[in-house]
Amino acid sequence: MNKYKVRTDLAMENGEKYEKDNVEIQGVTIKKHYNKVKDIHTTLVKIETEHGARLMEKPIGTYITMEAPSLAVADEDYHKEVSVELARHLKRLLPKNLTSVLVVGLGNQDVTPDALGPGVVGNLHITRHLIREYGSGGPGTEHAPMISSLVPGVMAQTGMETLEILQGVVEKTNPDIIVVIDALAARNTKRLNCTVQLTDTGISPGSGVGNYRCGLNKETLGIPVIGIGIPTVVDAGTIIHDAVSNLLEALEESEIEEFLGEIISPTMATMFVTPKDIDETIKRLSFTISEGINMAFTG
Repeated sequence: MNKYKVRTDLAMENGEKYEKDNVEIQGVTIKKHYNKVKDIHTTLVKIETEHGARLMEKPIGTYITMEAPSLAVADEDYHKEVSVELARHLKRLLPKNLTSVLVVGLGNQDVTPDALGPGVVGNLHITRHLIREYGSGGPGTEHAPMISSLVPGVMAQTGMETLEILQGVVEKTNPDIIVVIDALAARNTKRLNCTVQLTDTGISPGSGVGNYRCGLNKETLGIPVIGIGIPTVVDAGTIIHDAVSNLLEALEESEIEEFLGEIISPTMATMFVTPKDIDETIKRLSFTISEGINMAFTG
């Protein structure tokens, strides 16, 4: 029997299955906060032990998730508030005395739901070349670290692992930290395009669509890696899961997944769904994330 497993890149969603059963997760701390004025829910997940990492199916580290319901709509003022909150949380994860940053936009520019990373990089305030030419006192670079960027593409375009490309760039440019942006997958359709996750554990390219590549993290690159992502897709099975779980509330999550494994065909398990207005949404989200990053490094 094929056991279906709901796919998610959000640490908070992995924790929800334990909260539903009122089960305490040893080695994991979860704190929630709601800013009523900004209408932003923030969940801080700290995985502190290997036991907690196994239960959460995530590496040891810190995960900050912002749920902003109006992020998927064209509300400029609201998006600015999200950028400010993103900058504040990003600063919490950054090391002190930062002098050089490499921002990497993962994804395929030709596939709209996967184009978040390249879109963010296209809106960034890049300063490395200016500081190297004119020094840190140049226009727009005061008190700012050297910021460089890269859009490495995907293996089908380059024939290379993203990790291989970044290892070469890191060796030549020697940044203090890498910030990686990527599109993610969620297990709840309500979180599409309105949830932002930050983590100090790095990121695995392609994980959102089950195409796992070599991880980008401190262990593989030798320097801290911060991952920023927004879920832009759910797999087709997740939609069935949402519908069935409402009908089968009396069942345990494992029983629901077992049932789904029987009714979801292998073909459907490889299908991914995204909202119909994803083109405009990605443009807005790319700008919002880039503004938050710009604020974090220049504010």
